[in-house]
Amino acid sequence: MSTSNQAPDPTGRSGYYPDSTTTAGSDPAGPSTTRVGTVVWGLIVLALAALIIVAQLGIVTLNATYVLIGLMIGAGAALVVGGLLSARKRDNQPTTGKS
Repeated sequence: MSTSNQAPDPTGRSGYYPDSTTTAGSDPAGPSTTRVGTVVWGLIVLALAALIIVAQLGIVTLNATYVLIGLMIGAGAALVVGGLLSARKRDNQPTTGKS
Protein backbone atom coordinates (compact mmCIF):
# COMPACT_ATOMS: atom_id res chain seq x y z
CA MET A 1 0.00 0.00 0.00
CA SER A 2 1.07 3.50 -0.76
CA THR A 3 1.08 6.23 1.86
CA SER A 4 0.50 9.11 -0.58
CA ASN A 5 -2.58 11.22 -0.08
CA GLN A 6 -4.82 11.15 -3.19
CA ALA A 7 -7.42 13.57 -1.74
CA PRO A 8 -8.09 16.73 -3.73
CA ASP A 9 -6.50 19.97 -2.59
CA PRO A 10 -9.00 21.78 -0.31
CA THR A 11 -7.79 25.21 -1.53
CA GLY A 12 -8.85 24.41 -5.09
CA ARG A 13 -5.35 24.87 -6.48
CA SER A 14 -3.56 22.14 -8.35
CA GLY A 15 0.18 21.71 -8.62
CA TYR A 16 0.21 22.91 -12.24
CA TYR A 17 0.22 26.64 -12.92
CA PRO A 18 0.35 27.21 -16.69
CA ASP A 19 0.74 31.00 -16.51
CA SER A 20 3.59 31.04 -14.02
CA THR A 21 6.33 29.27 -16.00
CA THR A 22 7.66 29.18 -19.52
CA THR A 23 8.63 26.17 -21.54
CA ALA A 24 12.31 25.30 -21.41
CA GLY A 25 14.24 26.85 -24.27
CA SER A 26 11.63 29.39 -25.26
CA ASP A 27 11.73 33.11 -24.57
CA PRO A 28 8.49 34.91 -23.87
CA ALA A 29 7.80 37.35 -26.67
CA GLY A 30 8.83 40.87 -25.78
CA PRO A 31 6.92 43.98 -26.73
CA SER A 32 6.74 44.49 -30.46
CA THR A 33 8.35 47.69 -31.66
CA THR A 34 7.12 49.80 -34.53
CA ARG A 35 9.43 50.01 -37.51
CA VAL A 36 10.53 53.48 -38.53
CA GLY A 37 10.10 52.72 -42.23
CA THR A 38 6.49 51.68 -41.74
CA VAL A 39 5.67 54.93 -39.96
CA VAL A 40 7.47 57.06 -42.55
CA TRP A 41 5.76 55.40 -45.52
CA GLY A 42 2.41 55.72 -43.77
CA LEU A 43 3.04 59.45 -43.31
CA ILE A 44 3.98 59.77 -46.99
CA VAL A 45 0.72 58.15 -48.06
CA LEU A 46 -1.27 60.40 -45.72
CA ALA A 47 0.55 63.50 -46.98
CA LEU A 48 -0.10 62.56 -50.60
CA ALA A 49 -3.77 61.96 -49.87
CA ALA A 50 -4.07 65.32 -48.12
CA LEU A 51 -2.31 67.10 -50.99
CA ILE A 52 -4.58 65.45 -53.56
CA ILE A 53 -7.67 66.51 -51.61
CA VAL A 54 -6.39 70.09 -51.28
CA ALA A 55 -5.58 70.22 -55.00
CA GLN A 56 -9.00 68.83 -55.98
CA LEU A 57 -10.78 71.39 -53.83
CA GLY A 58 -8.94 74.15 -55.69
CA ILE A 59 -7.56 75.74 -52.53
CA VAL A 60 -3.97 75.59 -53.77
CA THR A 61 -2.39 74.89 -57.14
CA LEU A 62 0.38 72.33 -56.73
CA ASN A 63 3.34 71.52 -58.94
CA ALA A 64 3.72 67.73 -58.90
CA THR A 65 7.51 67.85 -59.30
CA TYR A 66 7.98 70.09 -56.29
CA VAL A 67 5.57 68.03 -54.21
CA LEU A 68 7.45 64.81 -54.97
CA ILE A 69 10.84 66.41 -54.30
CA GLY A 70 9.59 67.74 -50.96
CA LEU A 71 8.09 64.40 -49.97
CA MET A 72 11.27 62.51 -50.82
CA ILE A 73 13.44 64.96 -48.87
CA GLY A 74 11.11 64.74 -45.88
CA ALA A 75 10.90 60.95 -46.07
CA GLY A 76 14.68 60.60 -46.37
CA ALA A 77 15.26 62.88 -43.39
CA ALA A 78 12.64 61.02 -41.33
CA LEU A 79 14.20 57.64 -42.17
CA VAL A 80 17.71 58.81 -41.25
CA VAL A 81 16.61 60.43 -37.97
CA GLY A 82 14.40 57.46 -37.07
CA GLY A 83 17.21 55.02 -37.79
CA LEU A 84 19.64 57.00 -35.65
CA LEU A 85 17.17 57.19 -32.77
CA SER A 86 16.46 53.46 -33.05
CA ALA A 87 20.18 52.63 -33.03
CA ARG A 88 20.75 54.90 -30.05
CA LYS A 89 17.90 53.24 -28.12
CA ARG A 90 19.22 49.78 -29.01
CA ASP A 91 22.74 50.71 -27.80
CA ASN A 92 21.40 51.76 -24.38
CA GLN A 93 19.82 48.38 -23.68
CA PRO A 94 21.88 45.88 -21.63
CA THR A 95 23.47 43.08 -23.58
CA THR A 96 22.56 39.44 -22.96
CA GLY A 97 25.96 38.05 -23.93
CA LYS A 98 24.52 36.39 -27.03
CA SER A 99 25.71 37.37 -30.49
